[in-house]
Amino acid sequence: MSGFLITDENPDGYRLEDILTAIRKEIIERATKIVDDNRPEATAVLSNNIKILALLSESIELADNSTKILNKSFGPHRTDHPRIGVS
Repeated sequence: MSGFLITDENPDGYRLEDILTAIRKEIIERATKIVDDNRPEATAVLSNNIKILALLSESIELADNSTKILNKSFGPHRTDHPRIGVS
């Protein structure tokens, strides 16, 4: 297990949407550095990054929606037992 996400064993972990947002920010920062490079390789990488950014944005929305559902249905995450599933 990676230990990035909040779990019973890792209460100081991160929410999925926060990790994805940080990755999106880093990709945007890198993409701005190649936006004026017209070489085919740079253009291809930039095009890939734009597609990845769209998928990340969709994933962030989905993860945020899941957090809202869990919070509304079961309250905030507690370390003594999972809100859904089995431990």
